[in-house]
Amino acid sequence: MSHRPFAGRRAVLRGSLAASAALALPTALGAAPAFARSGRPRASWGVQAGDVTHDSGLVWVRSDRPARMIVETSATESFRRTRSWAGPLLGPGTDFTGTTRLHGLPPGEQIHYRVLLADPDDPRRGGEPVTGTFRTAPARRRDGVRFLWSGDLAGQGWGINPDVGGYRIFDAMARLDPDFFLFSGDTVYADGPIAATAALPDGRVWRNVTTEEKSKVAETLAEFRGNFRYNLLDENLRRFNARVPSIVQWDDHEVRNNWYPGQRIADTDSRYTEKSVDVLAARARRAFGEYFPMSAPRPGAREGRMYRVLRQGPLLDVFVLDMRTYRNPNSPGDQAADPRGILGREQLDWLKRELARSRAVWKVIAADMPIGLVVPDTTEGRQHVEAVAQGDPGAPLGRELQIAELLRFVKHRRITGTVWLTADVHHTSAQHYRPERAAFGDFEPFWEFVSGPLNAGAFPASALDGTFGPERVWVKAPSASNVSPAGGYQFFGEVGIDGDSGELTVRMREQDGSVLFTKTLQPGLVGQ
Repeated sequence: MSHRPFAGRRAVLRGSLAASAALALPTALGAAPAFARSGRPRASWGVQAGDVTHDSGLVWVRSDRPARMIVETSATESFRRTRSWAGPLLGPGTDFTGTTRLHGLPPGEQIHYRVLLADPDDPRRGGEPVTGTFRTAPARRRDGVRFLWSGDLAGQGWGINPDVGGYRIFDAMARLDPDFFLFSGDTVYADGPIAATAALPDGRVWRNVTTEEKSKVAETLAEFRGNFRYNLLDENLRRFNARVPSIVQWDDHEVRNNWYPGQRIADTDSRYTEKSVDVLAARARRAFGEYFPMSAPRPGAREGRMYRVLRQGPLLDVFVLDMRTYRNPNSPGDQAADPRGILGREQLDWLKRELARSRAVWKVIAADMPIGLVVPDTTEGRQHVEAVAQGDPGAPLGRELQIAELLRFVKHRRITGTVWLTADVHHTSAQHYRPERAAFGDFEPFWEFVSGPLNAGAFPASALDGTFGPERVWVKAPSASNVSPAGGYQFFGEVGIDGDSGELTVRMREQDGSVLFTKTLQPGLVGQ
């Protein structure tokens, strides 16, 4: 596959990035004593870049105290010639996090950046700079695009285990040198406390790094913030963040398992004193926005909107969905009319409009939940539907009606190159959907690829719903439930788009980077 050269990246890894990633984190979530005495701000949590386009990107940092954020960019890692960007004042209102937007960047180029934190009362007193790098999206088709995706981090009580090297999967992903990482939801498990140890089936003991905020389910804003800080204790993740920009979406575990708007937590669930899920979701949404570099919606758009399209050059547009915020309550999913569905009318209309406008060869639909896999919800003691499919292979019902509308639109508008990517179900698989096998046939064939988890319990393959005619072409999943990361079954996916042929190749990989399954799709087709 043709792909633009990446001059200087290996030297970066040996040099400034390695040095910045090696900054020691304190045992507690505070400042190191030396910096506390000097009063110089410290960025122990590393840096991140996100929502990078051909000419812009966002850079994130967290300070240990009030500080002014300053970003410097350069075409080289030596930073001989720099451009400076004034960032925000970091304080307790954002948990000392901040994001700076970089604009007017050259397309298809390596951008080296460093973040400096200055004392707001004395700009001469600054902490050690922390460095990172990213590539802007190409302006030329022949440059190609390559990215990774996965989801589900630190779930089911399986946290950062120093005995196995922490979140090692991020080092395997970094070695592939992707243009960006699509983080497909369940970025934290705010409803999943992490204990110091957990028993493994063979008698061994899994040992976790622990924090106060991860000792219980998250309810307060401080506890939600602590869930995002927890993952940043992992050195592998901090190194990855400094090297690979992200496109991030959320799902349920950023708040609570299987949540939906308007939900009330049962009085019998003694883990929660706050019973309004809307209150919990608002706090989670605030912490999510503080801890990820994520584009804000255009003026006039719904406040806090997460769904968006990221244009990655002539070959690729990424449509990031929010299948959580606008959904209707979980139910058996057998209603004959469902105008709200899983996306809400406003988001569905936006998606149809943007797909029709897209001139990219490939349109990746980043869904935080699968389409044809049955994901049940029994959290309230009833057999309800958590995702789209409800297990009835007949004509569309419930949330399936909204997906049928979208698939029909794609067919009749002759929109080419749609591919669905998702996570959520804690195994990896490839499904091909064909109208000849389906109860609903007014659509063109398409593929859905599932990956994850990153560091969470693995689960058996989900049942398929025949409404849209899925065939499980490939799957890897355990036969038992909640298999720990020590038992394997940790996955990520890779997508490469060749700049010469326009072919899109999906490679399903496991924790060490080994390729398990490969599928190549041809450009310019409505369905395949």
